[in-house]
Amino acid sequence: MAHVVTESCIRCKYTDCVATCPVDCFREGENMLVIDPDECIDCQACIPACPAKAIFADTDLPADQSAFVAINARLAKQWPSIRAQKPPLSDADTWKDVAGKRKFLT
Repeated sequence: MAHVVTESCIRCKYTDCVATCPVDCFREGENMLVIDPDECIDCQACIPACPAKAIFADTDLPADQSAFVAINARLAKQWPSIRAQKPPLSDADTWKDVAGKRKFLT
C-alpha cells in the first residue's frame, strides 16, 4: 500500500507533508506534489499534515480520485524529489477548497 496525493493539491502545493516524511517520497511538479509509491513506507504522517486534505492511503481513496494512483506513479518518475518544506503557491488558500481542478494539472 502507498499513499496518494489527489486533485485537492493542484494549484495549492502546500509542502507541510514534505516536512513530516521520513523517507523523502514526495516529488514536486509545477503546481502540485505527488508521492513515489516505490518510496512511500505508509507511515501516514503526511495525511494529517496536509492543509488541503489531499493525501489518502491508496485503499481509502474517494472513488472519483482513483485515477491519481496512476498519476502519482507516472509523475513520480518524471518530477524531482522535494526534501524540504517550501511556501505554498501564492494563491493556495484561494484554491484549497475548489473541486474539479484536475484540468489545471501541469
